[in-house]
Amino acid sequence: MNIANPSRSSVPVSVVIPTFNRASLVREAILSVVHQKIVKPLEIIVIDDGSTDDTESVVRSIRGDIVYIYQNNQGVSAARNVGICVSKGEWIAFLDSDDLWLPHKLYYHWNYCVNNPGIFISQTDEVWLRNGVRLNPKKYHKKPEGYCFERLLERCLISPSAVMIHQSVFEKVGLFNELLPACEDYDLWLRIGCRYEIGLVDKKLVIKRGGHDDQLSSTVEALDKYRIIALKSLLLKEKLDFPKVCQVIETLKKKCFIYGEGCRKRGRIEEAQYYFKLPELLSELFFLTSDKTSLNVPPSNFAK
Repeated sequence: MNIANPSRSSVPVSVVIPTFNRASLVREAILSVVHQKIVKPLEIIVIDDGSTDDTESVVRSIRGDIVYIYQNNQGVSAARNVGICVSKGEWIAFLDSDDLWLPHKLYYHWNYCVNNPGIFISQTDEVWLRNGVRLNPKKYHKKPEGYCFERLLERCLISPSAVMIHQSVFEKVGLFNELLPACEDYDLWLRIGCRYEIGLVDKKLVIKRGGHDDQLSSTVEALDKYRIIALKSLLLKEKLDFPKVCQVIETLKKKCFIYGEGCRKRGRIEEAQYYFKLPELLSELFFLTSDKTSLNVPPSNFAK
């Protein structure tokens, strides 16, 4: 891997900014990248996912070499994937259009990549705002570092706006799952985390702004359903070692029970029964013996 001198003005990082009907916010997001201190990205790619407001005119009014791509509305995963595929940089950094980079984010993050050539994905810490008010993360929200697959199973601990990923990682694990309407980042971090060490720049270099009505956490019901889909897909499609299979199934048990209870309380009994039984079904599929000392290979028709 050939990494350029971090003191140069431009570094081989493509910044991908997906957006949809956020003309009032996307300008600030783009400018937070344009105004990076000391080092600049190779390119800024804005993927407009079918906006019907004046997003295009806002983006085109910003001075600088900004790539603007419009596509029919397909969701944030498809938008990010387009950005990855057209990018020229050796590294990809993402920024959601409601978030901001602080002025030295790229400088510190790039220095970390230069000084840790064996790390192919890393993130910075971030400041959380909800409706303009600063929030203090809980201890369990602490950013992970190293081989931390088990922590990534429990909750989404990597922020798209804070992450930088080498292109080779996508070649190995694939892109964002466009079939998931939510938790698409959780799904990707699991596919990465089961293979790669996660790096951490322990500085708050991103402002994560929440509380607006169009956030996925506000518009998509039952997020745990999509986390369960991601966990099931991980089991059936990835070559996990035995300890990781056990960790995934234990996480599935917790999430399926919580989601199943929610279905039961809402009278969706058949759906509840499916989720109550799913962890046991997958355990039987993978475990040849009752003492769980060996693994079975899932039949191909089940994986489909």
